[in-house]
Amino acid sequence: MNPRSHQLAHRVTTAHFQAVYPFISEGGLGGRGCYIGQDLFGGAFCYDPWELYGRHLSGPNMLVIGQIGFGKSSFVKSYVYRQLIFGRRAVMLDPKGENGALCAAVGVEPLKLRPGGDIRLNPLDPEVGDPNRPIEQITQDQLGVLLAIIAAALNRPLTPEERAACGVALDSARQRHVGQPTLPHVVEALLFPDDEAASKLATTKEQLATGSREASLELQRLCQGDLRGMFDGPTSGNIDLTSPLVSFDLSSVYQSEALGILMVCAAAWLQRALARQETTKRILVLDEAWVCLRNVAIARWLQASYKLARAYGVQNVAVVHRLSDLTAAGAGDSEQVQLARGLLSDSETRVIYYQAPGDVAASKDLLGLTDSEADLISQLRRGQSLWKVGTRGFLVQHRLSKYERSIVDTDYRMVDLPGVPQGGGVSSMPAESA
Repeated sequence: MNPRSHQLAHRVTTAHFQAVYPFISEGGLGGRGCYIGQDLFGGAFCYDPWELYGRHLSGPNMLVIGQIGFGKSSFVKSYVYRQLIFGRRAVMLDPKGENGALCAAVGVEPLKLRPGGDIRLNPLDPEVGDPNRPIEQITQDQLGVLLAIIAAALNRPLTPEERAACGVALDSARQRHVGQPTLPHVVEALLFPDDEAASKLATTKEQLATGSREASLELQRLCQGDLRGMFDGPTSGNIDLTSPLVSFDLSSVYQSEALGILMVCAAAWLQRALARQETTKRILVLDEAWVCLRNVAIARWLQASYKLARAYGVQNVAVVHRLSDLTAAGAGDSEQVQLARGLLSDSETRVIYYQAPGDVAASKDLLGLTDSEADLISQLRRGQSLWKVGTRGFLVQHRLSKYERSIVDTDYRMVDLPGVPQGGGVSSMPAESA
């Protein structure tokens, strides 16, 4: 009888182990890029859209989804902070005014947009974008922004007569004010059109003014009414887009119905600024993104901006609480909902924090989650998220250093929300050594 052969144990790397168990062990995204935290089924989890472009991603845009109190805001702030170390630059629209500590850490001041304030952004500023663009492209860009702003103010689509009137009014404002047309200049041209404008549309001055009166009065509200002092003049000279971080604080109008109008004004100005031909990679964070999707004109403009992300080397980061925020933009078959779905498809990186059980079905459908992934997102604890990077999925525990905790902290950490799984959030998120 032959004795049984005894084989010595053989130690192998995880690369070999993955070959033995290919459906259990998932390879990570590599070590290049920004450190995010711990892959709960592996080692460190790092991410950078520009490093992954061409291999795992075909576009840089990111969507961050999560209920209040689960570390969504902490992740976004720390992600921006860490990307600055790599020489990236970031611009953030901050509707709730929560970026003060982050700005202080970077050594910059938040730019507070408020009625009657001293900081102005001109959405029609021709000098902000790429100076080498053809004049026709600049004109078309200005008109697109103008129409989106007025449609948002009216909360309805513009009529053909109003669209035509806005086009000739913008032409008149540009001719009268060669340096830099502003919204008040357009209001003046709408309320008091000249013979040339009327002739272009084969009508009279009186009929032209009457047909566009509702649009002109709503636009005037941005210039002279309760929203004056933010977008009614030339761009302020103290805005430095070469700064590592630029954060626009919109908290003074957070509870206002005009928040969407202000966000599209600011975003339009920023998108044009980010279109400059620069080698520096840039990040644009749009918090409360659902606000910009409630109006179809704004949604169209936002989707068009997303399409240009690769050309500009810009990563758009849209932040929402739940996917129903996006699909609630209109009726089930409305253009708003279709545009919201397009926003999802243009965001190849999805970072999903805890979702309530009632939102799981919609998340599974809209994000194409597997049954296991759908079951998981209602069980995530604070600081944990499901990452969908292209076609791959990862379960990640976000990590903060002791220093970063003071930067990203919010008042939500002081409250234990009813029905929220405990352990791992902003207040108990694992921290590395400082």
